[in-house]
Amino acid sequence: MKKTSTYNAETLNGVLRLAELFCGPGGIGLGAKLANVDGLKIKHVWATDYDKDTCETYKRNLNPEAIICEDIRKMDFAKIHSKYGEIDCLTFGFPCNDFSTVGEQKGLHGVFGALYQYCVKALEEFKPKFFIAENVSGLRNANDGEAFNKILEAFKNCGYNIYPNLYHFEEYGVPQKRHRVIIVGIRNDINLKFKIPSTKPYKKVDNSVRTALKDIPEKAPNNELTAQSAMVVERLKYIKEGENAFTAKLPPHLQLNVKGAKISQIYKRLKADEPSYTITGSGGGGTHVYHYKENRALTNRERARIQTFTDDFVFIGSKESVRKQIGMAVPPRGMKIIFEALLNTILGNDYETMEAKV
Repeated sequence: MKKTSTYNAETLNGVLRLAELFCGPGGIGLGAKLANVDGLKIKHVWATDYDKDTCETYKRNLNPEAIICEDIRKMDFAKIHSKYGEIDCLTFGFPCNDFSTVGEQKGLHGVFGALYQYCVKALEEFKPKFFIAENVSGLRNANDGEAFNKILEAFKNCGYNIYPNLYHFEEYGVPQKRHRVIIVGIRNDINLKFKIPSTKPYKKVDNSVRTALKDIPEKAPNNELTAQSAMVVERLKYIKEGENAFTAKLPPHLQLNVKGAKISQIYKRLKADEPSYTITGSGGGGTHVYHYKENRALTNRERARIQTFTDDFVFIGSKESVRKQIGMAVPPRGMKIIFEALLNTILGNDYETMEAKV
């Protein structure tokens, strides 16, 4: 008979100890920081990433006990375990480059695809009670579905019951059409079952770009304008809300000479009264994301607003580095909802749920 155990705020001393792999600038981390159910909070113990600016951003805003800026392939998990002790929850947004629907989709056969194996090694070493994994929606279809099934099976074999779901974050009040696979894992000796939080409570939330970009404080960090060439400004004058460089009626001298695929986000304006299209880490060749009315690209603070970072969240690094950090992050507001669903699960609280979409 399988041993079972139940956890609550008292047995956890009011704190859920969190560690992160591939932590990025802190989209998942900020969501965890903002989550708080019945006095049960989440404490950041340690986090890892390989990018220096990203690590500095995470450290500046989330103040973990340790930030380990190192290539995960060189990390000694046993040493980290010995130094920082037990953790209750492990999160990891393992690199999505090889699973993205943009690009070659090499899946498990690409350079980044196999990095999930280090998440498996971490689960085997730390044996946290819970984990939360994040990746792009394309993970489900990479290698004809083989990659997704193999990764899910690996997590199960580590001793976890898993609860995957494709989250459409705009349905949770996020002002952005960002779709991500989130996998919640609960160690299989724990008598708890995670349920997907419902989108119903967020039906009336105004998640429009217009509202997201309102009233940014004059001295908000990372809010510098991007220099626009005269030609870009002139081109934007012809592009209406929701149009891009290929769908707008541009005069010949402003048209782009692009052969093959015409990427829909090139010089694409946002729509004021709808959620944004997906913010990415790129920025060259007309992919900065363009204001719905003004003839310019968004500032990094505006991009961060669309990602739902708070205005006091300061990104460290050059403008280009910050743009990449913001684009690669997970929306904190969406992660807060998922973390609070997990906290409610741990505490045995009822919350509105729905069927999984995978």
